Amino acid sequence: MLQIGKYSLRNNVLLAPMAGITDGPFRRLCAEQGAAYAASEMISSDALLFATKKTKHRIERVENGLPHAVQIAGSDPDAMADVAELNVRFGAEVIDINMGCPAKKVCNRAAGSALLEHPDLVQRILAAVIARVSVPVTLKIRTGPSPACRNGVDIARIAEQQGVACLAVHGRTRADRFKGQAEYDTIAAIKSAVQMPVIANGDISNAQEAAQVLAHTGADGIMIGRAAQGNPWIFKSITEQLSGRPAPVAPSLTDIHATVTTHVSGLHALYGDFTGVRVARKHIAWYCKGLRNATTFRQRAYEAESPDEQLAVIDAFFSHPDAFCAVA
Repeated sequence: MLQIGKYSLRNNVLLAPMAGITDGPFRRLCAEQGAAYAASEMISSDALLFATKKTKHRIERVENGLPHAVQIAGSDPDAMADVAELNVRFGAEVIDINMGCPAKKVCNRAAGSALLEHPDLVQRILAAVIARVSVPVTLKIRTGPSPACRNGVDIARIAEQQGVACLAVHGRTRADRFKGQAEYDTIAAIKSAVQMPVIANGDISNAQEAAQVLAHTGADGIMIGRAAQGNPWIFKSITEQLSGRPAPVAPSLTDIHATVTTHVSGLHALYGDFTGVRVARKHIAWYCKGLRNATTFRQRAYEAESPDEQLAVIDAFFSHPDAFCAVA
């Protein structure tokens, strides 16, 4: 059983936090399909950003039966501690610290994976946050700043010494971004070096890959990111097969229709009509990937300007997909 502080997770397959993707509606769907843990999207430690509507929805509790985990990012130890404390006051049950994001706009502020170049600052941030809150603090990192400097083991030891409850490691360096293939040797070395739970992340898209990564690294669990986009069913598929049970039947068009409708309706409710319709577009594209006449369906869904129109396009496609053989 995977343990994060006092929380016993129901399995060892977790959803990776992804900016602009793992909002409340998506986390709820993934939890329903078996994800054992689903932290919020990353939020900045900047107190001014904290008060914005865009940030507030990221930290709101989602009733999904999982520990309410909020991911924070920043480079100032005191500011990070302040935001962690504030989130706990608002109901966060786990604080997750992002030191893995490779995005330039994050790294240019010396946050995210840029921190891996500064182990002393990593130590001060972790110490400040853990001293300030009474809930478990987790950490997500990459294997290092660059292939020439994979210092993940050193960072992991610092994290354990400061009291981090669980460590997730993406098998690429900051310089790699999302290019090439994830490597798991560094994750295996990290797992051998520390006693705290270690979660392996990167290029895991099915149960076979999950089993191989777990065997190779000795990790306590895996974290699914991009492979869950448009595919929340992946959690049930992987957890069932890792438990020795047969792979679940693939979702039918009826199942996909119901899930897309629930997800898109949730986005409309969360973001409002204008923004919700636009946020939904990328999710619709992911859900329909590989389906017959998906290109035409995607185009019409993108052209929709209101929630009712977008939902009507979804209903029309899944009810009569053959009618989408050409653009009207």
